[in-house]
Amino acid sequence: MASRADLHTHSTYSDGRLTPTELIERAASKGLEVLALTDHDCIDGTAEAQEAAQRYPQLLFIPGVELSTDVPHDEVHVLGYFLDWRNPRFQDRLARLRRSRLERGQKMLAKLKRLGIDVPWQRVKEIAGDGAVGRPHIALAMLEAGHISSLEEAFERYLGRNGPAYVEREKIAATEAVELLTSASGLPVLAHPRDLQNLESLVVELKEAALIGIEVYYQDYDQQTIERLLAVARQHDLLPLGGSDFHGIGGAHERDLGDIPLPFEPVQQLVALARQRQPQQAPL
Repeated sequence: MASRADLHTHSTYSDGRLTPTELIERAASKGLEVLALTDHDCIDGTAEAQEAAQRYPQLLFIPGVELSTDVPHDEVHVLGYFLDWRNPRFQDRLARLRRSRLERGQKMLAKLKRLGIDVPWQRVKEIAGDGAVGRPHIALAMLEAGHISSLEEAFERYLGRNGPAYVEREKIAATEAVELLTSASGLPVLAHPRDLQNLESLVVELKEAALIGIEVYYQDYDQQTIERLLAVARQHDLLPLGGSDFHGIGGAHERDLGDIPLPFEPVQQLVALARQRQPQQAPL
């Protein structure tokens, strides 16, 4: 079932393959009414997306971000919506995280080289373009050079959390991410939580820090998973939201924009909450 909204997408400013303008155009062509751009640790594509969205009055654009965080023995991602993305403190913190991503990418290539896989740093940067270098860019360079037969293989054999070429990022706690987003007038939502350990205790901790939602509808989540996460959302009074995590790269798990069973009612509730809390940031 297709949705009228998609709250989890990426552009060329992080690890997606479409520019913010192309992303907006694709969303409009798919008939979406609400779209959030949530690049990794980056809001550099927001201005371009806002400008492009002005040509499609039927489409509500939400400025957002996806922050990568750490908890013991796990990696947690937190989405932020309706950001005051020009906030200086917020921009400075994101700049630090992007520098960390750059250093991380170089260290991953060094590990790959020790494994006999030579991937030129210059080529990875060319693939990344204006975006912050991420693992998908390294995977694409590996695929292009014939070191792997699919993008999935890159993560399963080398770049995944337990892979021999994996490198940790600069650590930021999940509660810190929620607080950082809130300081920039953002509405924080826990991303793709299906496989997180100790989900219940994590949700309680993040709710105390100002979490307002949880991603229930995501990529290939089956109905059983959706029902389990819906129960968590109801128990903790969180909005059950979701998105395709669209990158435009392809692969077994890729979904097109809006290709998720996200109901429109919680999306409307998110927009209403944004207008209530931050009328200057939330579009009318």
